[in-house]
Amino acid sequence: QVQLVESGGGLVQAGGSLRLSCAASGRTFSSYAMGWFRQAPGKEREFVAAISWSGGNTDYADSVKGRFTISRDNAKNTVYLQMNSLKPEDTAVYYCAAGANMATLIYWGQGTQVTVSS
Repeated sequence: QVQLVESGGGLVQAGGSLRLSCAASGRTFSSYAMGWFRQAPGKEREFVAAISWSGGNTDYADSVKGRFTISRDNAKNTVYLQMNSLKPEDTAVYYCAAGANMATLIYWGQGTQVTVSS
């Protein structure tokens, strides 16, 4: 099992950037696929991005392609989400997730709030 702690959320104006971080506990971080999800008020949680254990494969929701970049540093047990050209519709709680592969992300962090003002 892995424990996840997100950070880096905050308030930003539309068009701005934020970088979220997710620090993972445990010595097996490099064996996990990682991902980011988000949940806006009144909406279901939705997939944002995922990355394989090696970092060689990534996947993105259509709504964030070209604006968000997921990356990982296995030496630091950390996964990142660089968010550029932010829009008000990106406002949500962002959750980090981990799992055996990109399609099976079952461990969750507590979330970090991102608010984009217009």
